[in-house]
Amino acid sequence: MFTIKGKTCDWELVIGLETHIEVLSNSKLFSGASADYNPTVSPNTQVSMVDVAMPGMLPVLNEYCVEQAIKFGLGINAEISRHSRFARKQYFYPDLPQGYQISQPADEAPVVGRGWVEIMGDDGNPKKIFIERAHMEQDAAKNKHDMHPTKSFVDFNRTGVMLLEIVTFLDTKNPENNSYITSPDEAERYLRAIREIARALGVSRANMEEGSMRADVNVSVRPVGSTEFRTRTETKNMVSFKFIKTAIEYEARRQIEIYENGGTVTQDTMRFHQDDGTTSVERSKEDALDYRYFPDPDLLPLEISDEQIERIRSTMPELPSATRARYTHDFGLSEYDAARLTETTDISKWYDTAVAGNASRAKGVANWMISELFAHPENWDVKNEKSGIVNEMRIITPSDLAELVDMLGENTINGKQAKEIFIKMLDGESGTPREIADKFGMKQMTDTGAIEAIVDEVIAKNPAQVEQYKSGKVGLLGFFVGNVMKATGGTANPAVVNEMLRNKLA
Repeated sequence: MFTIKGKTCDWELVIGLETHIEVLSNSKLFSGASADYNPTVSPNTQVSMVDVAMPGMLPVLNEYCVEQAIKFGLGINAEISRHSRFARKQYFYPDLPQGYQISQPADEAPVVGRGWVEIMGDDGNPKKIFIERAHMEQDAAKNKHDMHPTKSFVDFNRTGVMLLEIVTFLDTKNPENNSYITSPDEAERYLRAIREIARALGVSRANMEEGSMRADVNVSVRPVGSTEFRTRTETKNMVSFKFIKTAIEYEARRQIEIYENGGTVTQDTMRFHQDDGTTSVERSKEDALDYRYFPDPDLLPLEISDEQIERIRSTMPELPSATRARYTHDFGLSEYDAARLTETTDISKWYDTAVAGNASRAKGVANWMISELFAHPENWDVKNEKSGIVNEMRIITPSDLAELVDMLGENTINGKQAKEIFIKMLDGESGTPREIADKFGMKQMTDTGAIEAIVDEVIAKNPAQVEQYKSGKVGLLGFFVGNVMKATGGTANPAVVNEMLRNKLA
């Protein structure tokens, strides 16, 4: 079911995504030029003669790029092809100096074959989204049209950087199989899952804002209950989750209105307009035959051994989905907390180091990280060798936070004192939490005899409030607690004070 103009209509969406991620490597896919492409690098300074197709220059396949593709394939539960090849995809555009793009043809086995990722479906249940393939190809240059009133410029720094194109699978032979994306929200969840896996494995930064992750969005609609796959349109090079969802919604409504008015949807490539969230036809959609693929004569077929695959598998870290399951099962964390602590691999490693297998401190460390450490994003520096919270003078290490949480659990300090110690560490105070507590006299009073004497004194000095409390104004308990804490300089154990006051006032 889909909502159009505020009303639910009898149509459903069929969404396919072709996601490009820029693979992390020192050099490009077929040349030795630096692959550290980013917008701050001066134009045309990271370019080799291979990249710009100078006569006689031959491509040489980067083995590390192949390993990155295999690693990602294993991360999405995919089949890894033992034999694959490269082809030339013919099209002419100023950003393609060769006049073709070296890619892997869709009709033959790419390095990464059929796989899947799991997301949460719109019905609240886990849902597998099947992936048809993930193939290697070289990126194109970047055209710049806003630097001169009458001229366009081309920056070839990005040319030849390896892209991995991940294509979702539509089971046309079994149309009743609905393990594909059926809503804008599911599309976002799928893309976030791809980004999460790529980042965790170190395959890509997968950052849409910088263009290292982008998606082509295919949309078609059909009546609810139908197994027919109707004509689709494709909106290319989308670089924002928000815009992708907006484009899907608008394109679905546009197609539904065409069908309901007796028209026919044509297979077109669409352009998305960010200013008003609409799409318009850019050109007729190409088919694979339009590209005139043929085997690249300069590149040998690619052979991958079982030993190579197993070697790569043995180096892979725990994926975020498995980490989240471990946090909820072993530590009893909520789904929300587990998700926050697996937003990046650095954060989950920091958390695991702090917990150090001690389940008794797991929830406390999680609470402090989410409520306190994450409240200081300017101090979170994942590049720091200690992978901690950093400012100009002080690093809060995982062991620091673990010690702070342990001191709370031991009743050595109370919550107010813990917060003061935390702030002092952020401000650059030297020493461990225990040393800071000793230095500033921030130890919790645990002598129940001494606490009881102060409680009795506070009760004796406030007989009117005692009578009001006994007559039903139980909110006055806070008044008594506050006076006891003030008398002890905030060092008394609040839980002990509360229990003692309730018993005596009763």
